[in-house]
Amino acid sequence: MPFKANQDRRHHIPKQRHRVTNWAAYDIALRQRGSLTVWFTEAAIAWKAEGLIASLLRLLGLDLAAPDHSTISRRGETLPVSRPRPGSEPVHLLVDSTGLKLCGPGEWLVEKHPAKVRRSWRKLHIGVDADTGEIIAAELTGKDIDDGSQVGPLLEQIARPVASFTGDGAYDRDDVYREVCQRHPDAAVIVPPRSSAVPSATAETAPTKRDRHLQLIAERGRMGWQRVSGYNWRALVEADIGRYKRVIGDALRSRTEGRQMTEVAIAIATLNRMLELGRPEYVRLP
Repeated sequence: MPFKANQDRRHHIPKQRHRVTNWAAYDIALRQRGSLTVWFTEAAIAWKAEGLIASLLRLLGLDLAAPDHSTISRRGETLPVSRPRPGSEPVHLLVDSTGLKLCGPGEWLVEKHPAKVRRSWRKLHIGVDADTGEIIAAELTGKDIDDGSQVGPLLEQIARPVASFTGDGAYDRDDVYREVCQRHPDAAVIVPPRSSAVPSATAETAPTKRDRHLQLIAERGRMGWQRVSGYNWRALVEADIGRYKRVIGDALRSRTEGRQMTEVAIAIATLNRMLELGRPEYVRLP
């Protein structure tokens, strides 16, 4: 992969330094994330927090009944979750996937009782808007489903025109290029070709988008292609995956597939809401 080109000498490369230019506004946004006025509204639905909501209602002196946790669990199959508001500008889409644990013993039990453990997983595929950092598309599949097969379902969730589609080497497939081109013919597909990739039969007369990547790599090398093509922006989707696991967690709590998708949709709506409150703006220091 291009980002591993300097792996053998990475410890000699100084770490990039950045400075937040809107710290005051971002600090206010961080405090608002913990405000109950943000999360507890008239339309709020308690999710795995029946005791918390009941205590808040009692402290506020409101004669309202807290929803029962079993009722909430059943309604999770059909609960509508708000999606990001579609804009008018073309979106630069960044895609990636990660695994979410379903069940199984914790790390402490595995270490205490050494044994071969079969842990269940599900795979979360996400599409991120490079300009806003919002997760605007998501699919939850089995752990054996490959990334490229979910490009179509992700694109179907995006109502805006797509200016570019960026993914890692797992998306270097003909059907991925085909899915993007069918829906958004003018969209750039920025995917690193495999090291064993060869040009198509029409590369000299009618080069495809993939052929142009191969030509640019031959001229400038993989690192040069990475800078010119804008592939470096893909780091933002990895940052969103890290943010999901730090804030939400790396496991699913629901048991059925419908409730799991609702759980993921609520988590994504929460993360997007945090970004709406404010996000840091960085400048790179010399």
